Amino acid sequence: MTVLTNRQTTAPAAPGQAPRSLGAIVKSYVALTKPRVIELLLITTLPVMFLAADGLPPLWTALSVMVFGTLSAGSANALNCYIDRDIDVKMRRTRKRPLARHQVSPRNALVFGIVLGILSTIGLLVTTNWLAAALSTAAILFYVFVYSMFLKRRTSQNIVWGGLAGCMPVVIGWSGITGSLDWAPLVLFGVVFFWTPPHTWTLAMRYKEDYAAAKIPMLPVVATERRVVLESIAYTWATVACSLLLWPVAGTTLMYPIVAALLGVMCLWEVYRLLARLNSGKTGVDLRPMRFFHWSNAYLALLFLAVAIDPLLA
Repeated sequence: MTVLTNRQTTAPAAPGQAPRSLGAIVKSYVALTKPRVIELLLITTLPVMFLAADGLPPLWTALSVMVFGTLSAGSANALNCYIDRDIDVKMRRTRKRPLARHQVSPRNALVFGIVLGILSTIGLLVTTNWLAAALSTAAILFYVFVYSMFLKRRTSQNIVWGGLAGCMPVVIGWSGITGSLDWAPLVLFGVVFFWTPPHTWTLAMRYKEDYAAAKIPMLPVVATERRVVLESIAYTWATVACSLLLWPVAGTTLMYPIVAALLGVMCLWEVYRLLARLNSGKTGVDLRPMRFFHWSNAYLALLFLAVAIDPLLA
């Protein structure tokens, strides 16, 4: 009986390696979904549902959107890991992913990603509405076929247009509550769209050598640092301007534009500090691009927190 139990909770190991426990196997499959990326997507999904409901959203609908939205994002990320398995082994930032470390077979990762996608679509269709399900499916297909398979390895504008997939949780959350679309979610869609390039480019500046080794033409690989910083400034200004549009479009209280303006000033301050370090002669790691990367994370989280709180105040 003990031997049978052990066989059930372990996976075949490569020659010379100890069998892996069930917990380790589950951990590897969870890692395929890129949980930290999903966290960022959910940060934009839930607040939009508060805005769409003009207060507290229906609990069951909100839970359904969050759960099946997580499966949708996990599907896209797992399929991205399958497609990028050849380049992930070449990059320090990604070489510990399950496929790069041969913890999950490519075939199993592919099946896992497809199954998650099917479950997410059916789940949203049954528990919310056809529009939310259709938008979720479109996001998966776009991220896999347009970004991962086409844009990422072919153009320095990969993350600009590929980032559209990361904007979809906003409209999925809104449509999950209302069954339709409106200008308010499209404004927030624009916020995430403009926010994504500088956020990603500053990360790529830190790992420029990795992207170069993998032959991924991220903007910091093919352009000068000055161009990257200047374009990051332009996109940051667009992000802040777009965030302030929500005030007249959604008819928010004064709390939202005040918070959005303050957060925008902080984000702009940090990106201009990046330019100042560049002008002082610093390059590479000395530019400290990750400072802006982390600030941009905080900016988006706090901005969408304000989006959630505002209808409760109203």
